Order: sequence, then C-alpha cells, then structure tokens
Amino acid sequence: MELSGLTKAELTRAAILDAAVKMAQEGGLESLTIGTVAGKAGLSKSGVFSRIGSREELQVAALKEYERRFIEAVLVPALREPRGLPRLRALMARWADWIRGGIGRDGCLFISGSVEFDDRPGPVRDAVLAGLGELRRHLARTVKQAVDERQLAADTDPEQVAFELSAIVYGLHNDLRLFRDERALKRALAAFDRLLGDHGVR
Repeated sequence: MELSGLTKAELTRAAILDAAVKMAQEGGLESLTIGTVAGKAGLSKSGVFSRIGSREELQVAALKEYERRFIEAVLVPALREPRGLPRLRALMARWADWIRGGIGRDGCLFISGSVEFDDRPGPVRDAVLAGLGELRRHLARTVKQAVDERQLAADTDPEQVAFELSAIVYGLHNDLRLFRDERALKRALAAFDRLLGDHGVR
C-alpha cells in the first residue's frame, strides 16, 4: 500500500490491519481480539473499535487486507503475461513464491482460515469462501483461455484442473509449514508440470 498522501486516520487503520494480518498468520484468525490487536498496534481498544468495528469485523478486515496484498503481488503481475499457459505458469510461480518467500511464508490466511472456519457459518467463513472461491474461478478462467488458445487439449475440464492446481498449492503450504521440507517447492512445480503434460494438446 502506498502510504504517502494518506490521512492520519487512514495510516492508523493501515497500522491496525498490518498488526491484525501478522497476528492472524502467527496464531490464526481466532487469535484476533480488539484488545490484542490494539496492544500490538500501540492503540487503545476504543481506537481499534472505532476504526474497524467488532472482533468479527476485525477478522474479516484482516482477510480482506491479506487478499489485497495477494492480488497486488500475485494476480496483477500474472495478468500482464499473455493469455493461456504463460499467464497460468506466472500465476502458479508467483503463488508458490508468495507462500515460500513473501508475506505468505508466515502462513496463508485463506488456507488456515478454511481449516478454522470450514464448518462455522458466519461472516468470517463467508469471507474465506469468497476469497478462495474467486481464486478458484480465476484459475479455471485461465485454464479455459489456454484451451481456447489450443495450448491445452480441447477436452480439458478447466474446473477439474483448477481443483488440482489448488490442491498442489495446499500441499506446498502444508509441507513447508508442517514438515519444514525444503523439497516441497520442487515437488509442487513437478506436480504442476505433470498436470499440464497430462492435458497437453494431442
């Protein structure tokens, strides 16, 4: 986020969201409370509440900020690539780098949030579902473009491929975070190449 030109209120909100994202990555979305975020941001509880709202609204706001950063770092640069496979490869490479070396190295809020809130109805689950759902649809659209460009076989199912691509990234996240396996990136990229090879033009 470009900070120059922001008002004091906007800078304060940015500081709150930055603290919330970091805390959520360390301890999950459930770790967020008005009090704990206020302490980390160096503000009063009332200062956080007046700018963000309830604890639930704070959790949703943290997700939205994380999503904004992901779009800026991963999706926007990938969209500069040509339609089809170049764009899909750029998207997967940047997503993997995001998890391994960017802000995502501290944990993906959408992946961890899907575990925390998968069976807990409410605004936080809705926000997780909306973020992951839009990303899955974006993957499917990009795969469809590759089919249209005749870079993938005509009988390729974009939604199935999007599902499998998502599974590769979740596996990468799991092996990096849980197993601390430095081979995880190599394995994820190999799985990606194998998947594309399975759907290559015949």
